[in-house]
Amino acid sequence: MRLGHRKLVHRNWILFVILLIGALSMLFPFVWMTLSSFKTKADVYSFPPRWLPTVWTWENFKAVFDMIPFLRYYLNSIYTSVLQTVLVMLVSILASYALTKMRFPGQRTYSMFLMSSMFVPAVVTMIPLYLTVSAMGLADTYAGIVLPQISTAFTTMLLSSFFAGIPNDLLDAARLDGCGHFRILTKVVMPNTKGAISTATLFSFLTAWKSYTWPLIITTKTEYRTLPIGLKYLVTESSSEYQIMMAASLMAILPVLIAFIFCEKQLVRSITLTGMKS
Repeated sequence: MRLGHRKLVHRNWILFVILLIGALSMLFPFVWMTLSSFKTKADVYSFPPRWLPTVWTWENFKAVFDMIPFLRYYLNSIYTSVLQTVLVMLVSILASYALTKMRFPGQRTYSMFLMSSMFVPAVVTMIPLYLTVSAMGLADTYAGIVLPQISTAFTTMLLSSFFAGIPNDLLDAARLDGCGHFRILTKVVMPNTKGAISTATLFSFLTAWKSYTWPLIITTKTEYRTLPIGLKYLVTESSSEYQIMMAASLMAILPVLIAFIFCEKQLVRSITLTGMKS
């Protein structure tokens, strides 16, 4: 018995070391980016590489705002990403509830059609989508950036897999108490799927925040362009000034970190429940 316990402890320590090495390897680029954003150009190009800056400077952050209209790009990304995330979640939650907890003609066909759309590359629909949006007069507008991207099959199917796991007996009990579909959704279904909703919200925000191709195609004016496009301009402007690019990248990922911090608990819970279901 003691020998078996020792083997288990030894195995756990090996697993812990492997996971620790993996975690450190994933954290290294972020730590290096953070430190490099405070370095001078001499420190960035020094050999052997310097881990810590010899002189901590904020000039790199100031240079970002001097080279490009960074604040405008930043605010555009925040506005479009938040608005797109809210609309995506609204559409996906309603669609997921309808697909899993309601009955209507062609329900199964629609579900299969929705799932099959996930296998269509986005580049295939880019040109017809652009022609449609342009014909509607939405080019160079925030609506043109956001509206074509709010219907996402992935988010709907993700939520549907969790909504389907809620027992119908709970819904029947709510109907006996006089609840309609809206109250059942908000009082029964959503409270029991907080983890899945938080996970889907985080994925939707990340998708909107890093979106590059569609905002680049549908906008031509600087006042509507988003942060990923602005970072591309910065690469052109700063050329080999890697410390400036690191400063811009650090500022660019702050909203993502904030979103992850708020959703971390529910995200871990959702992953745990998914593993238990399988």
